[in-house]
Amino acid sequence: MSSFSRAIVLIMLAILLFDAQGAIIKHLGGRYSVPQIATFRNIFGLIPSILMLLLSSSWRSGRRSLKLPQWKIALLRGLCIALAQFFFYWSLTVMEFATASTLAFAGPLFITTLSVPILGHHVGLVRWLAVLVGFSGIVLVMQPGGDVFQTVAILPVVAAFGYGLSSVLVKLFDDGASTALINLHTTLVTLACSSLLMVGLDLYQPFASITDWMWMLAMGIAGGFAVFTMIAAYRLTQPSNLSPFEYFGIPFSFIIGWVFFAEAPFSKLFPGAFLIAAGGLLIVWRERRRQTTVVTSARTSKRY
Repeated sequence: MSSFSRAIVLIMLAILLFDAQGAIIKHLGGRYSVPQIATFRNIFGLIPSILMLLLSSSWRSGRRSLKLPQWKIALLRGLCIALAQFFFYWSLTVMEFATASTLAFAGPLFITTLSVPILGHHVGLVRWLAVLVGFSGIVLVMQPGGDVFQTVAILPVVAAFGYGLSSVLVKLFDDGASTALINLHTTLVTLACSSLLMVGLDLYQPFASITDWMWMLAMGIAGGFAVFTMIAAYRLTQPSNLSPFEYFGIPFSFIIGWVFFAEAPFSKLFPGAFLIAAGGLLIVWRERRRQTTVVTSARTSKRY
């Protein structure tokens, strides 16, 4: 199996694990608070994070320092993900599973927009058009002004902003910074935030059964390994080669919501879901074309 084929398998597995995590969150949301769910997701999510660190090339080569020079960026990134977790998990408990998951796919649109002020990137007409198309899809799914509009539809969009900002902040780390170490620091910060919120607001609810403990464990392991496999996939090939496969998460989430929660929000999702995916895919296409142009120019220059 080629490295690209392995990358596709890994990214699809990551999507399924993320959706499995979301389904468990929705299942537990009726009995436990969002901060408590986030806390235990991050506690058990440390297991894959530590495993990722132990398997990293820097750790195996003897460079076993846990210090991260750019810890302030790691702190800010952890805060962004903590914010995103809170709003996304909240949305899963009060919205249809597929609708919340689809709106969360606004992340690539926020990444493109935020890369301008934070990274100083130039965003051309095509990518701004992609952002506009994707935003139109978000509006159609949210249905503002309609009879079925709910303010809770804003929750996954805020989560997408947080996840998008955290992705942009990754670019600010030095190239020598270990991905595994960045992930570990981020998980620790998100754990601290969710724990403080749970304790500060007195939102801890004793577990009703050993079954719920097992659900919490499964949720954390699924989410942690989803991150692990996604990183592994993106290390095997160019990100632009895999980004289109992430949008399989939309039909996956629809199937999960239909099978496990008896939800079928056709009227809410379509055609907005297509526009959200189209906006993201247009950004991916433009990025791939730009990279191809750069590579072609470099090869041409070498001939002369």
